Amino acid sequence: MGSESLEAAIQRAGGVVELLRNSPVRPHTFPVAPEFTNWRSEQAAWRTSCALLDQSHHMTDLFIQGTDALKLLMDFGVNSFADFVPGKAKQYVAVNGDGYLIGDAILFYLEDDLFDVVGHPTVINWLQYNIEVGDYDVTSERDDNSYDRKAGPPKLYRYELQGPTSTGLLEKLTGGPLPQVKFFNMTEFVIAGHRVRALRHGMAGQPGFELFGPWEQGQAVLDAILEVGAEFSLVRAGAKAYSTSNLESGWIPSPPPAVFGDDMRAYREWLPADAIGALGGSFDAADISDYYVTPYDLGYGRTVKFDHDFLGREALEQKAAEQTRTKVTLVWNADDVAAAVRSLFEPGLPAKYIELPKSRYALYHVDKVLKDGVLVGLSMDLGYIANEHAYVSLATVDVEHAEPGTEVVVVWGEDPNSRKPAVEPHRQVEIRATVAPAPFVQEVRDHYRAS
Repeated sequence: MGSESLEAAIQRAGGVVELLRNSPVRPHTFPVAPEFTNWRSEQAAWRTSCALLDQSHHMTDLFIQGTDALKLLMDFGVNSFADFVPGKAKQYVAVNGDGYLIGDAILFYLEDDLFDVVGHPTVINWLQYNIEVGDYDVTSERDDNSYDRKAGPPKLYRYELQGPTSTGLLEKLTGGPLPQVKFFNMTEFVIAGHRVRALRHGMAGQPGFELFGPWEQGQAVLDAILEVGAEFSLVRAGAKAYSTSNLESGWIPSPPPAVFGDDMRAYREWLPADAIGALGGSFDAADISDYYVTPYDLGYGRTVKFDHDFLGREALEQKAAEQTRTKVTLVWNADDVAAAVRSLFEPGLPAKYIELPKSRYALYHVDKVLKDGVLVGLSMDLGYIANEHAYVSLATVDVEHAEPGTEVVVVWGEDPNSRKPAVEPHRQVEIRATVAPAPFVQEVRDHYRAS
């Protein structure tokens, strides 16, 4: 992280949107091998056998400990904590005072008064700031992702096993039947002689666990998994495949964070400028607040619980009564996608390059969604799902246009072109798309509903 504050950078650039649209800050990095075989086969593995995903390097951990740790989390989280006890985890969601989303992360309740917040740094930065300026009896320890860590390995290894053969693999690996563990609850295994924490997880509607423990034990655990995994058609999935898994599960990873109001100026003066990512896509509003979303826009309505006081509660209570948008999957028209790619081989200025399998070229990617030429939503993450032979994006659209089968248009590319390093000279194109449910995959919808 650099020394210039975010607020100073905004003032220097002449505005928030001007700063973010031309920011050289890289998109989120997955510092593991891009592919172990090929990303198409690696995507298929979590449907047909078992995929091994190394999560040790791309996420940030914030360990929070102390008698006020739970109070801190409750003060800034929209979730209910009524039945939250050690051995459980949840998707932690934070909003600003006006009820707009700051971000989300996975919250692990490890032991009494000890929590681990894991994910993209957005929520972690916000919590760390409030620890420093607030009156909370807590201590914290931060472990940045491996791209940003100044020295040394991660504190923890994290290996995710997902797919229909993962249960059999883990049973052989641990020497017995697996305990009955509910979704997002934790248990413990012994692997290669080491105690391993395990979060019951699921991706693409298939069973799985996220295994984690001290980094020093990680290689021994990994070797044991690989040795047993051959019998269960284990496939190691690299960064390219892993980065697309959210397109099947329906999770939108990084909406623009709602941290630019007057009431959060002190936070921006504390936050380094390079802790905020770049803004990309065809949506071109001059006011950053037009990019904000609510938890309801992204399908987090079931997460919001008004059983405790938290920052933004009153505003969210109002927004709950007047929801205008909802999360959907957009299936892009194959002919229009092919035409955009084909423009690279034709005379004249081509369309914006579409990288596969993940096509987002800025951390905060926001494209226009149109119906009869009128803006009806925002498309926020996109890529190709080999398992479905489909190019899709995750979007939030006006509820009256959210019915599956509705035809819309996504505007692809920037006009004018921004100065981000990932943006080459190109022209905007319109790509037809069809509204589909989110999550897109039926097995995922059934699995999450049951959980």
